[in-house]
Amino acid sequence: MKRRDFLRGVVPVTALPFLLNGLPLRAYGRSPFLETLAGALNATDRVLVLVQLSGGNDGINTVIPLDQMTDYNNARANIAIKASDIASAGTGLTTATALHPKMVGMKQLYDQGKLMVVQGVSYPNPNLSHFRATDIWLTAANSDEYLTDGWAGRYLNYEFTQYPSGYPNQVMPDPLAIQIGSVTSTALEGPGRSMGISIADPNTFYNLITGISSGGTDTPPNTPAGHELSYVRQIALDSLEYASVVKAAADKVKSQQTYPTPNSLADQLKIVARLIGGGLKTRIYIVSMGSFDLHSAEVDANDHTIGAHATLLQKLSDALLAFQNDIKFLNVEDRVMGMTFSEFGRRVQSNASLGTDHGTSAPVFVFGKWVNGGVPNGILGANPSLNPANLIGGNLTMTYDFRSVYASILSQWFGTDTNELSAVMLRNFAQLPILKPGVTAVENTQTVPSEYVLYENYPNPFNPSTTISYDLPNEADVVLKIYDMLGREVTTLVDTRQSAGHHAVPFSSTSGLATGAYIYQIQAGSFRDRKKMMLLK
Repeated sequence: MKRRDFLRGVVPVTALPFLLNGLPLRAYGRSPFLETLAGALNATDRVLVLVQLSGGNDGINTVIPLDQMTDYNNARANIAIKASDIASAGTGLTTATALHPKMVGMKQLYDQGKLMVVQGVSYPNPNLSHFRATDIWLTAANSDEYLTDGWAGRYLNYEFTQYPSGYPNQVMPDPLAIQIGSVTSTALEGPGRSMGISIADPNTFYNLITGISSGGTDTPPNTPAGHELSYVRQIALDSLEYASVVKAAADKVKSQQTYPTPNSLADQLKIVARLIGGGLKTRIYIVSMGSFDLHSAEVDANDHTIGAHATLLQKLSDALLAFQNDIKFLNVEDRVMGMTFSEFGRRVQSNASLGTDHGTSAPVFVFGKWVNGGVPNGILGANPSLNPANLIGGNLTMTYDFRSVYASILSQWFGTDTNELSAVMLRNFAQLPILKPGVTAVENTQTVPSEYVLYENYPNPFNPSTTISYDLPNEADVVLKIYDMLGREVTTLVDTRQSAGHHAVPFSSTSGLATGAYIYQIQAGSFRDRKKMMLLK
């Protein structure tokens, strides 16, 4: 059994019944086979919080098109929200657009300029299977492309090139990413390993990991089960390296703002705020709530402002408002932005069971002090057309590709440069105006390497493209070539003088290259190194 398969399929601590406030704990392990890297490529204290709305949220009843009420009511009369109910709740954003009446908290954020609506978010040829659509959103793949690593994991792997070897260290003593709750997110998967840890509560995490590390001294048997047990224990020991810093950060925060209860999303976000307020340098947090898969009983038959969907939207809205108020109270609001996403939207036409079936595009919310929220720029894109003549198979057309949202956040919030962005997102996507006018991206402060290093290409194996990265401690004349296994030169990727720093060079196979192993070789001054890569067609 491959360790990656075992980690994803079993995940060691999930079998242990450790819960706190109903949230299970899951620890991800390290796999130390790379060399130490002194620090991140780009120094930043900025944080991204990803909120997953599992099940496929009904975007049409979430962000209501006031300018299309005739088509809206014709398509979904049995679940439609009345304009009078929106007016009574005061959740109108503009004359054309409103939030669901239960989303009063998010309306407050919009009025404060801290909430942005991105309309009609999807991707070409969308898949309407929960599992496949979720994978696409988490990996940033095309609809016909199957990836095993996530977009956030690729970003963190690029920034912290040698993780997990040499981590934690003085430059990055904290987890790269933290997931709160029980759902294992492919978004954090890097090439062959998770780039983060997952906790339900800092104290439970600390007690569990330290307890495991001090016990289990018996020698596991030389059997498949014994080998798996040994791996479980090793992962627990690896996680121990972060247990103390997570607990220390949590212990620094003595008071927080009030969060709504019962509300599982609020419980998760309260932990996130506590860890950010405690000073963790962790870049990405993931929280989740569900289920938005409401094929029936989405609304109450007699009052469409209540029902299962209204309850979920109110919990989302209340949780995000409480979180934003809390990070402001903790004086970390400047560091944090977040976004919501769901694997797909719902069909325009409601069904006879007071519900909606799987659809295509839906709105994405981006929130935080520096997002381009509120009037006049807080709604990106017009309301998707509900006119039957403009639908495709009864579904909304796409306005923005979800990967444009990801790419814009990486570029504008984290300062990801063009080469890195292309390597992380695997292709180029249009930028959207996510940050407020006048707010600049974080300074791209590249660490000058201390030595020459040629890294393993990523992805490997690859088809059709991969990225070759290397470090130069000094300005140097660089030649980077590709050879086949017979020593014949395939192509020259670089032949120029380059400055000191980290460099990434894309390589795309041509139709003439056959499946097989190839060598890439670098010469920079007196430094020379080569590595093998595999093309699979």
